[in-house]
Amino acid sequence: MIKRITVFLLGLLLLIPIHGLAAADSAISVDMHYLVVSPAEDGSTNLMNMVNYTNTTAEEFKGDGTGEAILNVTIPKGAIGFTFLDNKIAQKQVDSGFITTDPIPANQTVVLPYSYRVAKDKEISLTFDYPVQMIQILVPEGMGSIEFKNVTATNQGLFKMDDQNYQGYSVEGIQAQQSFTMVYDKGKQPSPSETQTSNMQGVSATDGNVTKTAPAFHNPGHLRMWSQSPLRSWDPHVFLIVMSAIIIAALSYFAYFRMKAMAEEKRLGADKEESAFKNLMAKQKAILDKILELEEIYGEGNMTEEDYQAKLAAYKQHLVQVKMNLRQFVE
Repeated sequence: MIKRITVFLLGLLLLIPIHGLAAADSAISVDMHYLVVSPAEDGSTNLMNMVNYTNTTAEEFKGDGTGEAILNVTIPKGAIGFTFLDNKIAQKQVDSGFITTDPIPANQTVVLPYSYRVAKDKEISLTFDYPVQMIQILVPEGMGSIEFKNVTATNQGLFKMDDQNYQGYSVEGIQAQQSFTMVYDKGKQPSPSETQTSNMQGVSATDGNVTKTAPAFHNPGHLRMWSQSPLRSWDPHVFLIVMSAIIIAALSYFAYFRMKAMAEEKRLGADKEESAFKNLMAKQKAILDKILELEEIYGEGNMTEEDYQAKLAAYKQHLVQVKMNLRQFVE
C-alpha cells in the first residue's frame, strides 16, 4: 500500500492550485498540499505528503538569511519513520521537521515529497510555516475516515485515481503558523451521504466531521497540463471566464459583420437586378420605337421591300431576345 500511494503522489508532482497565488506579503506560498492518510502495518497512521512550494517573487529565494535553511517544514510532534522521497533535493532533518538547502529560482515551484507515521489513535496536529492555498487529504476507500477540529473542511466525496478509490477532504486558505487537528479513525467508514460521487452542492462543516459532499476534484491530468503551460500564473477559473468572454465577443462580432455583409450583398443584388430590369425595358422600348420608325420610312416609299423585311426581321429577333430576358424578372 505504501508503495502504491508513493507512486500515486509522485504522479501529482506538477499539480498547481486552482485558486491563484497566495498572500502577496509572503515570498513563499504552498500552492497545493496533497496528504494521503492510511493505516500502517504496525497500527500507526501513515501520512504521505506531496507539497508544492512556490517562490512568488521575481528574485531567487534564499531563505530568511539567518542560516542555511531555504524552506522550513514542520511535521507533527512525536512523528516517527520520517522519509524524504526525492534524493535530488538537498534536505536535513531538524527537531521540528526538516529543512531544504537549495535556493528556489524566481517564479518557480519546488515539490517536496515526504512521509512519516503518527502513533495509533493519536490526534494529528498540522502546522504550516507558509500560507497554504489548499490541502487535499485523501483516505483510500475502506480505510477509515477523518474528523477535523479548528478548521473548516469540505468533503469532496469519492473519486478514482490509478484504479484506487479515495475519500477526499479539502481545507483552504490556511495561514502561516495556523494549526488544525485531524482525528483519523481507520475503523469508522464515511456514511453513505459522505461517499457519494454525484454532483451535489458541497456543504462544509467546522469543528467536526464533514457530513455532505462537495463537487469532485479537478482532474489531475488537466491540472498537470495547466501547470506546464505558460499561463500557469493565472487563476484557471478567471482565465476560463476571460477566454469565454473573448470567444463570445468574437462570435458576436463575426455574426454582426457577417449579417451586415449579407444584408449589403442582398441590397447590392437587388440594385443590380433593378438596374438590369430597367435596362431591358429601355431596350424593349427602343426596339419598338425603331420598328415604328422603320414602318414610317417604308410607308413613305423611302425603302425597298427587301431592306424593310431584312431590318424588320432583325429588330423582331432582337425584341424576342429582350423579352426572354425580361421573363426571368416577372415569372
